[in-house]
Amino acid sequence: MPTPTHQAWRSTLGAFAAILLAAALAGFATGYFWMFVALAALGILIWHYWRLHRILDRLKQRRHFRTPDASGIWNELDRLLSRSHNESLARKKRLVAMLRAYRAAAAALPDAIVVVERNSQRIVWFNHASQRLLELNYPRDSGAPIGPRLAGLSMPNWLASGRHAEVLMDEASPADPSIRLSLRLIPYSEELWLLVARDVTKLMRLEHMRRDFVANVSHELRTPLTVLHGYLDMLDPEDNPEWTPILEEMRRQSGRMNQLVEDLLTLSRLDADERSDDELVSMRSMLATLHREAEALSQGRQTIAVEDDAGMDLWGSTKELHSAFSNLVSNAVRYTPAGGCINIRFERLDDAGAALRVTDSGYGIPAHHLPRITERFYRVSNSRSRETGGTGLGLAIAKHVLSLHGARLTIDSEVGIGSTFSCVFPRDRCRQRPSALPST
Repeated sequence: MPTPTHQAWRSTLGAFAAILLAAALAGFATGYFWMFVALAALGILIWHYWRLHRILDRLKQRRHFRTPDASGIWNELDRLLSRSHNESLARKKRLVAMLRAYRAAAAALPDAIVVVERNSQRIVWFNHASQRLLELNYPRDSGAPIGPRLAGLSMPNWLASGRHAEVLMDEASPADPSIRLSLRLIPYSEELWLLVARDVTKLMRLEHMRRDFVANVSHELRTPLTVLHGYLDMLDPEDNPEWTPILEEMRRQSGRMNQLVEDLLTLSRLDADERSDDELVSMRSMLATLHREAEALSQGRQTIAVEDDAGMDLWGSTKELHSAFSNLVSNAVRYTPAGGCINIRFERLDDAGAALRVTDSGYGIPAHHLPRITERFYRVSNSRSRETGGTGLGLAIAKHVLSLHGARLTIDSEVGIGSTFSCVFPRDRCRQRPSALPST
């Protein structure tokens, strides 16, 4: 079955053939054959150019094409253009409706949403919550640089980080300092960024309450535990030999409780960001200390090896870094069976950073535990933790300390083979030693 386009071509060619045939007959009758044929062809050509001019004029002026009822190729072109125009108009209406719906949804969000131009860092658009949380006003701040408008926030360096910008927590709102905000920068195209500010006042208040509760309880527990531990030390097992195992277990459990309180206080201090002043940390001395502590805890049950291949020192808090490294080393000793090996290695990285790696030949950690292994009080095996005397806070302390130093903790482990805990430090935390130092 012929299509409308084929029918239009047939109709047009048939009309042209009829016109040329009539001109040829008239020319033959009058004796001016070629003149009549040439005039007919010229008329057809002029008519074609006139129809083409009409279509180009309508396209230029973006006028609507009416759907004609007549046949012919030019009328079919009008119908096709009219259909395309109607479809484009319908698609445009749908896109506008979707855009209005998305914009209304963004405007109704309780979080402040600000669209920022990447290069100029100018405000393109913001929702209603931005007026309440960031004190932006329309039309005053539309098209204005975002830095001066939010001068009270940690904006310049943060915006300069771009795709690598971390979430800013506990920022005071420019509209009301009692409102605490978290800021997130989301690059969603090459030209535009999305700044999301969320009200975290209640969350921060709960976090402060939790931190204060842990600190207060830990302080309150310290005194009775000290008294209990003191009285236990006063009891002599020789006076009552049958009490010897009981007293040993009580001393072991009181010591574990005391260590738990100390770890809780350490975490509470780190949460409150009560950090010691940074200084140059001698890694040669640090590694020697870790070696002595590991040997004392191992009591000869494992082989302890220390390697210093970095030739670098670290910039940070000696006390805090020792706490983090010591937790990793003590865990390696506790969870490595007798006869196993523990290797502590400080090495230089290709990006001029450094890493302290603690490798053991212990039980290993199943893969499904690794994402949660640094959570507070999370245990892979409760029975094994009780046997070794762990508090469940060592890795949480190590991760928190490293985070405060701009470093990260990575864990590689395989069940039955062992684990490697790596403290990876960026280059700005590393300092070259004046001279090469021998391995410990």
